Amino acid sequence: MSPGVDALLEQARAGLRRLTPHETVEAVRQGALLVDTRPEARRREQGELPGAIVIERNVLEWRLDPASAWRIPEATGYDRQIVVVCAEGYSSSLAAASLQALGLRRATDMIGGVQSWRESGLPMSERPADVRY
Repeated sequence: MSPGVDALLEQARAGLRRLTPHETVEAVRQGALLVDTRPEARRREQGELPGAIVIERNVLEWRLDPASAWRIPEATGYDRQIVVVCAEGYSSSLAAASLQALGLRRATDMIGGVQSWRESGLPMSERPADVRY
């Protein structure tokens, strides 16, 4: 019998030091890579995050694994801090745990997702998204 998605989420979060929106801003200021996994429809609805690279969830590991032939140029090493963001902070926890399993030990996510970012009064971007395929 499956323990269920709630148990999977709890297990994923147990290995993360999740960041608040304000901690995320500071992490990015210090060189962390901010990765937005929201689909285009959610980004249109909620807005774009300043400084984020958009990577669809289905290719996330290939784009961020420094050893992958399909990595993005910013995937410079396994010690790079990566902060994954989604709409509400659920799928980003699972994604960050998957990145940690790849060896990206400093991968984490943002508590509450973009919804929390907006509620914290942080600015959204007016620029087009930096979408990586």
